[in-house]
Amino acid sequence: MILDKELARALRGEYERAASTLSLIASENHASETAMELQGSFLTDRAIEGYPGNRYFPACEWIDEIETLAIERAKALFGAEHANVQPHSGTNANLAVYHALIKPGDKIVAMDLGHGGHLSHGWKVSLSGSIYDCHTYGVRRDTEILDYDQVAEIAQRERPKLIIAGGSAYPRVVDFPRFREVADSVGALFMVDMAHFSGLVAGGCYPSPVPYADVVTGTMYKTMRGGRGGFILCRGKYRDAIDKAVFPGLQSAIMIAAVAGKAYSFGIAMSESYRAYARQVLANARALADTLGKGGVRLVSGGTDCHLMLADVRPLGITGVEAERRLYDVGLVCNRNRLPFDSSSARVCGGIRIGTNCVTSRGMRENEMGTIGKLIVGVLGSEQPANEIKREVRRLCELFPLRDDRVDLGAFLNSTEGRV
Repeated sequence: MILDKELARALRGEYERAASTLSLIASENHASETAMELQGSFLTDRAIEGYPGNRYFPACEWIDEIETLAIERAKALFGAEHANVQPHSGTNANLAVYHALIKPGDKIVAMDLGHGGHLSHGWKVSLSGSIYDCHTYGVRRDTEILDYDQVAEIAQRERPKLIIAGGSAYPRVVDFPRFREVADSVGALFMVDMAHFSGLVAGGCYPSPVPYADVVTGTMYKTMRGGRGGFILCRGKYRDAIDKAVFPGLQSAIMIAAVAGKAYSFGIAMSESYRAYARQVLANARALADTLGKGGVRLVSGGTDCHLMLADVRPLGITGVEAERRLYDVGLVCNRNRLPFDSSSARVCGGIRIGTNCVTSRGMRENEMGTIGKLIVGVLGSEQPANEIKREVRRLCELFPLRDDRVDLGAFLNSTEGRV
């Protein structure tokens, strides 16, 4: 029981907000009940440093078993030679990789933030950007698909120590073999940040970067549908360097409760029910993209190959921040996002990013994506009264309650009950 009335009020308010709206934020998901329970369990009490079999505190025999289970499951799930499951976040995982494999001042080649990259890939305002010399590539202006010729050209000119693929807002499949070829041509290491699409890789519906990259980083709370935290996969020869960079290089005490949540989530991700969930996330994204396109909304690159899409709202005469506000006012939650070659600021933006992780976790399928897509079109085009849209959103929320993900995932996805 929570005795703190002020905190209880805020918690209740946030739960009610989440339950009565639909999250379309690509970097969010609704974690399973077990993952949440593990992260809030008595394991929070423990102060632990080091690795299994080599701790700096006593009484770690069961802690070692928990972390080893997470490591072995991560390796088996992704086919990796080594896994480190201690990073507190995806950014920490990325920083650990840099700390392990390159030196301050070394050159990095990564995707431009405005074209779908990530802050932690050497962007000037981040810690990585102040330590390393970052050069960026982007997408082609005509297709809005990654410009692999540009990647190769920059690599040849700059001779970087590390090339990074992956980001936070790129809706298409990344050509990992092509990146590997470029990295080899200049003697660079190749890293993939799959934080956004790691769950799709686990579910077998997005190409795996593990066979091609020297190191891969990921997070648990987006498409993985787990708790919080990051992880690192790498080739065996980098094991010691990566582990040393995480501890003692970047972090000290382990959040072992989060590691337990990771162990559970990796295990669930090896099940057929999880693979069905991942396939549904992708099918829902394609269905939503199709509805938006038919409704006159321009999508960057023309569609999506993953869980997210970018909608250009400039032709509709509005900004990304205005679209974000309008959608939130009716209970549809997504975030403004800069688009490739976008001249507007990061606070304004020319578009919005839309994802299907959360609505899929609530049990929705293609039919519901069609409904949501039409609602988005109605909001952005001001073609439908806001009150009507709000009532329809509330109806969807009631048909697909927030915590319906507590039931067996496979049975829920296969159920015909409660569909629109």
